[in-house]
Amino acid sequence: MTTDLYSAHFGFRERPFTLSPDPDFLFWSKAHLRAFSVLEYGLMTRAPLTVVTGEVGIGKTTLVQALLDRLDDEVTAGLLSNVQGDRGALLRWVLNALDVDDMPAGSDYVDLFQRLQDFVLEEYASGRRVVLIIDEAQNLGFDTLEELRMLTNINSGKDELLQLILVGQPELRDMISRPELRQFAQRVSASYHLDPMDLETTRAYVDHRLRYAGGDGSEFTPEAVVAIHRESDGVPRIINKLCDLSLVYAASAGQEEVDSDTVQELVNDGLVLKTRTGPLLLTDPLKNGVAGKAAE
Repeated sequence: MTTDLYSAHFGFRERPFTLSPDPDFLFWSKAHLRAFSVLEYGLMTRAPLTVVTGEVGIGKTTLVQALLDRLDDEVTAGLLSNVQGDRGALLRWVLNALDVDDMPAGSDYVDLFQRLQDFVLEEYASGRRVVLIIDEAQNLGFDTLEELRMLTNINSGKDELLQLILVGQPELRDMISRPELRQFAQRVSASYHLDPMDLETTRAYVDHRLRYAGGDGSEFTPEAVVAIHRESDGVPRIINKLCDLSLVYAASAGQEEVDSDTVQELVNDGLVLKTRTGPLLLTDPLKNGVAGKAAE
């Protein structure tokens, strides 16, 4: 069973529940609107540090991509993800994200910092400000976070020339709350934590994605959405996986809609594993057991 076949079965123009972040499919729930407003507020007020946190798969990276799409020419943005390494490595990550690639291989920390400072001042003189967005920021250590805070000291009088936006899992919020990072926390001007979707929001989310892909929203029964919400704990990425799998199951059985029995069947088949932090999907809809089942 392929995605094209189940799309044809239900009349979709495209796969409605893709797993990769896609701003075109962005569903503006109340919580996501607030989180995005916090990001925009941080930019507008030139906040030195803005923080957005949420569970895995809640939609943080999609918000970041939506923000990048809306930046104007007055902002020079650099995006970092999964930053690793020591003190000097961080600056190399930052310079690389900003497309500053004219540093010799043997440059020491002082040289790297000076080049970053010169770049930020050059952008300021040209009427632009520099924004660094760090995704998966929960992977940063205490020393790295403190170093990032020090970077915000690059300024020109009253103007903040370098802004930082940190996006990460709840552990990031816990780290910032530690006494060791109280100076970092004091520089955070705006923050927001994204919670999972409730049932009503999940209904609207599923309906939104179905209609955007060319459906009419009736492809899932109300009872099926209740089951999807229960099994996903309201996490969008898991909702997408469950819905995608359910569509494969329903199409392979010749059903015109996904009902609660369809959802329960894929759960019974062992494709959803409950863990301490929430549900996991054990396969991709187009691989292994599901593909085999669809071909039966």
